[in-house]
Amino acid sequence: MRQFAYQRAADASDALSAIAQPESKFLGGGTNLVDLMKMGVERPVRLIDITRVPLSTIEEHGGGVRIGAMARNSDVAAHPLIRQRYPVLSEALLSGASPQLRNMATMGGNLMQRTRCYYFYDPSFRECNKRTPGSGCAALHGFSRIHAILGASQHCIATHPSDMCVALAALEAVINVRGPRGERAIPMASFHRLPGTTPHLDTNLQRDELITSIDLPSIAPRSHYLKIRDRNSYAFALVSVAAVLDIDGSGVIREARLALGGVSHKPWRVPEAEGILAGRKPEEAAYKAAADALLKGARPQRYNGFKVELARRSIVRALTTTAATA
Repeated sequence: MRQFAYQRAADASDALSAIAQPESKFLGGGTNLVDLMKMGVERPVRLIDITRVPLSTIEEHGGGVRIGAMARNSDVAAHPLIRQRYPVLSEALLSGASPQLRNMATMGGNLMQRTRCYYFYDPSFRECNKRTPGSGCAALHGFSRIHAILGASQHCIATHPSDMCVALAALEAVINVRGPRGERAIPMASFHRLPGTTPHLDTNLQRDELITSIDLPSIAPRSHYLKIRDRNSYAFALVSVAAVLDIDGSGVIREARLALGGVSHKPWRVPEAEGILAGRKPEEAAYKAAADALLKGARPQRYNGFKVELARRSIVRALTTTAATA
């Protein structure tokens, strides 16, 4: 690991002043950043510890709920407001990592997880446009079982690893950030980026900005998170689905929101696919039509073609479970 300086921030202003120094990184739970530093993928000169910055409250706000960026994943998953109003988020958080990691990981840090790819995490592979722009993508010609089937480019086929972010995408959360130019709100749909020609940029957050909170809107209570993985704990998703349904008293779907994980460089949503469900009864034929639209244009690699059918079946299963919830 490269030698680095350490600085603890007392508050948000202190943190923003410190991050202005070149090659600095914020340190929250450190569950992703420290691993990347140990492997030589991330090499900051200075770590700004923000664990003492008072941004960990979970409270009602504007008809919904506001979650502080420093709130721990385990605390958010167990909070009554989240469990009762946003079960999809609680389920997603509890399906991620291990209890020990959830006790350390923060909501803001989870948003900033780097994408998942064997070749990105191993610097012995020189071809990686995420680590060294313009060097190539070793995954395109390598073992691609975990890689993207949607939204990828010839420059990168890595997948986003976060369960939490898939749920936030379906909930249409808003990310509040603060920087030297003031405060701004970023819709979840715009927070993460597809790889395009700049796969080294995972998000639209500027390096001198600090995530302060996450806003969840007021929604109908029917929601569910389904995660399909190689083992039942401590494994990343091969495919995951976050589903939110608003069903009226006559049993017709008023509104639906779907997000996929494990299939793209960011949580994957297609509003047109969600529109297919509006005005229809919650039944398998409608779910299959939405799944087909959500997966339209999928381009699997050599070793991950199974993800297309796995995702299709997972969407139907997740919607079936969601519709059956009270």
